[in-house]
Amino acid sequence: MGGLQVLGRTYRHLNRYREVGAILAKHGFGDLLHMMRLDSRLESSLRGIMSHPPVEEASRPERVRLAVQDLGPTFVKAGQYLSTRADLLSSEYLRELAKLQDRVPPFPAEEARRIVEEDLGRPISRLFSRFDNRPLAAASIAQIHAARLTDGREVVVKVERPDIRRVVAVDLEIMARLAALAEKHSAEWRRRKPTRVIAEISRSLDREMDFAMEAAHTERFARQFEGDPTVRVPEVHRALSSARVLTLERLDGVKADDDAGIARAGLDPRILAENLGRQYLAMIFIHGFFHADPHPGNLFFQPDHVVAYVDFGMAGRLDRATREALADVFYAVSERDEALLGRALLSLAEYDEEPDPRAFEDDMAELMDQYADRPLAEWRLGRMLEQLFQTTARHSVRIPPELFLMVKALTELESLALRLDPRFDAITACTPFVRRVHEERASPGRVAERLAEAGRETLDLLASAPGELRDIIHQARRGRLLLEFEHKGLEPVLVELDQASNRLAYALLLGALVIGSALMVHADLPPYWRGIPVLGLAGFVLSALMAFWLLLAILRHGRL
Repeated sequence: MGGLQVLGRTYRHLNRYREVGAILAKHGFGDLLHMMRLDSRLESSLRGIMSHPPVEEASRPERVRLAVQDLGPTFVKAGQYLSTRADLLSSEYLRELAKLQDRVPPFPAEEARRIVEEDLGRPISRLFSRFDNRPLAAASIAQIHAARLTDGREVVVKVERPDIRRVVAVDLEIMARLAALAEKHSAEWRRRKPTRVIAEISRSLDREMDFAMEAAHTERFARQFEGDPTVRVPEVHRALSSARVLTLERLDGVKADDDAGIARAGLDPRILAENLGRQYLAMIFIHGFFHADPHPGNLFFQPDHVVAYVDFGMAGRLDRATREALADVFYAVSERDEALLGRALLSLAEYDEEPDPRAFEDDMAELMDQYADRPLAEWRLGRMLEQLFQTTARHSVRIPPELFLMVKALTELESLALRLDPRFDAITACTPFVRRVHEERASPGRVAERLAEAGRETLDLLASAPGELRDIIHQARRGRLLLEFEHKGLEPVLVELDQASNRLAYALLLGALVIGSALMVHADLPPYWRGIPVLGLAGFVLSALMAFWLLLAILRHGRL
């Protein structure tokens, strides 16, 4: 029944499925399509694109990037998300997917004006004294227009791309179906849990397409750095914003990667690097809320070494327990303490079965050996965290997605800071923040808070235990106590058994048809065709067709 449901959903967006299949086959991924058995699930007109055409000499990671680029904006967004997932992909794939560019042609200014007027309920001329037709930037989700308020203040207006929600919804549904098929037919894909990853991508895109949430992110970021004169955040104009329109103060300055502009402005790159590092580490360890997309287009340098942050469509959150565990990770790395590093990573992670502590610690020690003879200044924090999370993945330990977002942000920040100041040392810069987290965790107020929390949980447990125990005993007395056992790793065997039983039933039916046809011929029942009973002859013809179909099905799956 599940297969029929998947097939039914497939027909809802058949043209897009064909397009996706054709692009995958074009880039040499016909093996994936065959593995997912799309040739047997989709209609025959789709099977022509399931072939394996010659592929230009390019590595598989390169072909993945090219295919994702051809598949369109939603897949590009998904690829950019996956470029942060060191637990799922090797370094080669991460590097290739990080090259994906979210650039699409702009949509007409008339459409942008229409959306603004629909959402804000007034003509453009009453909302702004000027609204530029030519966009400043265009991306897959939205594009940005410069404008001026009626009081003369300069702003930027972010407008959602028309029909983007429907396009994203269709592509996400297709991704989810493909992920479900991959999990069903491949043990390796089941281990990677692509359906869970697609659900995470869907949530990420939902947040990015909600401009009301982006406005809230911008205001929260401004509040947490309210007393820091080295941080600037654009003002949100709430009266001129909606779920599809976001109006922000326009901030100017030198782009973060404009070395010549930094020199002309008289700014000291070393101070800028120090400010960037301090601000990002404060976001991670102190505030627990960070700007997750710090590429040079989203950062501007202003006089007095002020850093202006724009575009809060991607933001990450870290709760206090995660920040404390992260502090332990950073401390263990700086002290080269493999045992503490292993414990700290496990406290951050989720797992179905706890990994072997000795094997886990040995892997941590092997990783740390790569850095043992290097001075701290040569360590690259983002790359090291990426390697740590890849190591945990080998032990079936799952790291929360927000941490991969943090690693991506740290990696980009570290690269930018090193460009400004080649002597920038992220590990040393972490030290005061790690110390502060440890001091706060050991403070009397925090200890009392943790004790109170433990007391509440203990009281809740004691209060609920008698009732839950009574329910268990009651169910046992009534014979309704149910114990469930989960068999892992048997799915491929079950699939094979299901196929074998279906073929056996088909063969029995075929044999019965042959015997019945022979009996009809032997009974010599009219009508006749050239002296042969028609019913018996028709049975033999049908039997031959069924036998030929069964043989084709067996050969197609590589087993005779």
